[in-house]
Amino acid sequence: MRRPFTALLLALAAALCLPGTASAAPVAAAASTTPLRLMPLGDSITWGVGSSTGNGYRAALYDGLAADGHPLDFVGSLRGGTMPDPDNEGHSGYRIDQVAALTDAALSRYQPNVVTLEIGTNDLNGNYQVSTATARLQSLVDQITRDVPSATVLVASLVVSTSSTEERYRGAYNQAIPGIVQSEQAAGKHVGYVDMSAVTTADLSDYLHPNDNGYQKMAAAFRQGVQAADSAGWLGGSGSGSASGPVRSGIAGKCLDVRNGSSTDGTPVQIYGCNNAAAQNWTAYADGTLRAVGKCLDATGRGTANGTKIEIWTCNGGANQVWQAVNGSYRNPVSGRCLDDPAASTTDGTQLQLWDCNGQANQEWTALVPG
Repeated sequence: MRRPFTALLLALAAALCLPGTASAAPVAAAASTTPLRLMPLGDSITWGVGSSTGNGYRAALYDGLAADGHPLDFVGSLRGGTMPDPDNEGHSGYRIDQVAALTDAALSRYQPNVVTLEIGTNDLNGNYQVSTATARLQSLVDQITRDVPSATVLVASLVVSTSSTEERYRGAYNQAIPGIVQSEQAAGKHVGYVDMSAVTTADLSDYLHPNDNGYQKMAAAFRQGVQAADSAGWLGGSGSGSASGPVRSGIAGKCLDVRNGSSTDGTPVQIYGCNNAAAQNWTAYADGTLRAVGKCLDATGRGTANGTKIEIWTCNGGANQVWQAVNGSYRNPVSGRCLDDPAASTTDGTQLQLWDCNGQANQEWTALVPG
């Protein structure tokens, strides 16, 4: 059940700095088991230019959200930095329109439920059509919420710089962002504003990019934004047409798992000890697909026979990627067969298969039910 807009606005006000709202107590950093597929989206600041590790704000944000209790998977087509999960969509030198040009494909592939957005620096610093920069930003936010309607989008203000060109425009640009956020919320979208004014010129590594201390401040601000969105009930998928979490086997202690957490087409889907890793964070969609690491649960080669191996593959609308939760099992309707752990194996790494539905424990799975 969705919370009323007024309640959402008040819950978010303290952490997301929404203007025109009553004061509210800071949102408590309560432990949360809500799985997050988080896409850091933006330019070189998202990539992490200026940080000593190349992680930018992403590593500190990951660590903070993990400490809050979230099962985590950072997603994106790029990998940068020393952190264990370096996936992101931080494109150095890109303007808003250039990021928008690649966003549809990235969102379709990775299906994040949180997007952290820091974009506009290169528009302002390059003096590129500055008068319409905020309109482009709102169009990008609309694009994200259209592509992934259940996602929370956290729109950050631009950090301070020592570029005279950017600074000429940055104040007006930042002042427009809360209004954009409020109009998105009024339309029922999960969009929040994250204030980056804590970053000062002392926190810069050069004229545009934060240093390690500046990135720590950015991570803290985005973390507080996620906490507020979670408190407001934005991350649970209610009414979103999807539901996320681990898929547990009827074999005690075992879960549906993508081998090594790889997103490569053809990676086996296996039985493995439950561990809350990103490789075990599945999302069930109203179209009948089960997705993890940005890919769909797939019967290999569109096979329908007993013994057909199960893998992950790019989502393509095929009937071999449709799974119905029936009597405690996942049934593939085109084959009439069920997702099966061969011979009720308890060995980690055993690849799953299609097999005649029989109601046994090796075909029992906790169902994720789209909202």
